[in-house]
Amino acid sequence: MDKLKLFTTLSPAYIFPLNHADSDSKLLLLAAVLSVAAAISLGVTRFAYGLLLPAMREDLFWSYTLAGAMNTSNALGYFVGAMVMGRVMACWGPARAVLWGAWFAAVLMVIPGFFVDPLVLVIQRLLAGVLSAVVFVSGGILAARIGSRQPARAALILGLYYGGTGTGIVVSALLVPWILDQRLFMFAPWVYAWWALALVCALMAACLRWPVAVLAAWDSQAGSQAVVAQSVAWWPMRHALLGYALFGLGYIGYMTFAVALLREHGASSHEVSWFYAVLGTMVMASSRIWAGLLHTHRGGGALARLNVLLGLAVVLPTLTDNFMVFVGSGALFGAVFLSIVASTTAFVRHNLAAAAWTSGIAAFTVVFAIGQVVGPLAVGWIADGQGGLVRGFFCSALALWAGAAVACLQKPLASAPVPPTA
Repeated sequence: MDKLKLFTTLSPAYIFPLNHADSDSKLLLLAAVLSVAAAISLGVTRFAYGLLLPAMREDLFWSYTLAGAMNTSNALGYFVGAMVMGRVMACWGPARAVLWGAWFAAVLMVIPGFFVDPLVLVIQRLLAGVLSAVVFVSGGILAARIGSRQPARAALILGLYYGGTGTGIVVSALLVPWILDQRLFMFAPWVYAWWALALVCALMAACLRWPVAVLAAWDSQAGSQAVVAQSVAWWPMRHALLGYALFGLGYIGYMTFAVALLREHGASSHEVSWFYAVLGTMVMASSRIWAGLLHTHRGGGALARLNVLLGLAVVLPTLTDNFMVFVGSGALFGAVFLSIVASTTAFVRHNLAAAAWTSGIAAFTVVFAIGQVVGPLAVGWIADGQGGLVRGFFCSALALWAGAAVACLQKPLASAPVPPTA
């Protein structure tokens, strides 16, 4: 707690003091700053690999299967991180976990700049996955806590947090292709790209001091009102969990190999940057687009509808090699995929007591991670056969549509708390 007191002293919390009666604008500002946790954990640490993959695959003579195995390792680490979330929350709490996890993630991003051994890189991706889960889920819990102060704005606050992933994607899109085009480096350009991304993560981690300090102050003020964490039964929400697992399986192949498919079709670095920047910008906009949907649906309706749209985004590049269709695909994908993640947090908020939020979000994270473990390896294996990446993308779209069909069966839980009045 001493370190958190130090962060409070050094942070803008004194300039922007927050209390229970805060205005919407202040809570939205807090959620926006907290969103850099999502930018670090997914936007940079996880998804920037897709930008680096073509150059690394060419220089290191990787097959698509090995390239996919790197992200499978990352997803396996994400699964491990989800499994240990209960212990992490008990020992550190979400505020500490999001702050220190972000710093450790920044350190891990330096490693691929020093090693080319596939085993070392697999281990790096594994550990990065663990930290991604810890940071991302902890941030989601904190965002849900912010939303609980203004229930009418809760869906928008959750969307703002998850939309932070788009910030990381846009920064990566502007930075990585530019570095890869440089030819004055002593080592391969992708080495310097990893180092630059590590610096970006460190700068973003420093921004987390303020929201962590404010949320820690809330906990301190709550004192004896703090609730004891509760476990949650998985069976009643089995359809939402399975639909979310199929989302994890279907979306990750696109994020892993979309840039590789663009390169196969002759896209320039400028076009890759444009595609990825459009995708990231739409992620940031998604909080506004789908806030009403997330606020309205208490069952699996939001998850089902968004999975259908995401499947459409994934299948579009299999129909043509037209670059503008790729851009449209990226825009739709960006507008939808993080809102699916937000929909599960909204489902937890709608249907479980606050004491069970950690267990509920952890349950969705576990099944999501299982899908992500299978996805990249499966798409890579399919891409190494007849049909290439196009066939892999089509299979990913089928998984997403299957997830939509299953999610349609999810009803609100019988034990759902009474909705708060606006």
